[in-house]
Amino acid sequence: MAATHPHHDTRSAILSVGQAIMGRKGYSAVGLAEILSEAGVPKGSFYHYFGSKDAFGQAMVAAYFEEYLAEMDEILSAPEAIGADRLMHYFANWRENQAAFDCQGRCLAVKLGAEVSDLSEPMRLALKSGTSGIISRLESALKAALVDGSVKFDGDARDVAALLYNLWLGASVMAKIQRTQAPFESALRSTRQMLAISEA
Repeated sequence: MAATHPHHDTRSAILSVGQAIMGRKGYSAVGLAEILSEAGVPKGSFYHYFGSKDAFGQAMVAAYFEEYLAEMDEILSAPEAIGADRLMHYFANWRENQAAFDCQGRCLAVKLGAEVSDLSEPMRLALKSGTSGIISRLESALKAALVDGSVKFDGDARDVAALLYNLWLGASVMAKIQRTQAPFESALRSTRQMLAISEA
């Protein structure tokens, strides 16, 4: 078994704790002291890994999307499923995650998108890169589903992928506001209609 590098452990711990806390409270409401206390890391160590809170936020968002996209790849590459089923599994997983905690899901794109895009250009760019990665994967999944005949849609696959992502991102925000899963139910119906997928 390979030894774990302490540098990686400490940096990862700070990022993980920061993501969990900011996923609950947002970016501006969380100070470094709270993150470091929870992570059990001295302040000096933080500045060894990150030059500022802004740099930390950028790294946190990048790490979040790296993990998210890896999970998305796993869902959308399930060998035993047709394209439509892979897509619906992805959106079912989205709904499950975002409906958790009384509809206070932990998606950083939902939680931080509007807040930090006006505060931090590096974090905005990290969010842009991550969400572009999601849309690209949806585009590929749509093209595969079109080839196997399990979906039908009008227009360019990239445009449809972006539309679907925007639909579900909006549903996630509305679910937080309304404290109900109704926006997800509406998004699910719209997704099925858009892709000509019949009810199971």
